Amino acid sequence: MEVHSLPKQPNTLISYLRVGRLLYYALSLFILESWVYWLQLKSAFLQSNLWVQAFWLWCFMFSFVHIFLVLMDGWSRYQNYKRAKDQFFEYGFRKRIAANYITSKCQREAAIVAARELGIEDKVMAYYKQCGVKWFHYVPYFMIKDPYFLFKKAFWSRTFLEGNYVSKFNYKALQFKLNS
Repeated sequence: MEVHSLPKQPNTLISYLRVGRLLYYALSLFILESWVYWLQLKSAFLQSNLWVQAFWLWCFMFSFVHIFLVLMDGWSRYQNYKRAKDQFFEYGFRKRIAANYITSKCQREAAIVAARELGIEDKVMAYYKQCGVKWFHYVPYFMIKDPYFLFKKAFWSRTFLEGNYVSKFNYKALQFKLNS
């Protein structure tokens, strides 16, 4: 792709937060929920029967474990963002590249943030719209198609255990080089 200029590139932390924006809203809710359940659990241990204690323990563990799942999901989506940004930078907008990230709202968000930082967000958004993706499509498509997704290695590795991707380009340096 022949690139003559790049939009202003944000700080890495800003990109990280933009990619996982929805996840980090959920993270704050899981933290708050865990705290509330912890208070209920402590109270139950002081005065309630075993069933009430088990209930509050289950609630606390459910929300507490989700804190780590959300953090791992955010990390994986950031790896998707770096890969998508490199691919869009090297090849320009390609439907094949955008299609790799259409599966879930969080993956689409990673591709959209990458495209925005390269100035091609409108093309990626138009492609997703053409594919029938709506703003309210939060549940990943594979969850609807395959109810046994939790038992598949691909789900766990793609959702929570995405390997570290090292970007091929220093976009900040390229921005200054191309825009000067």
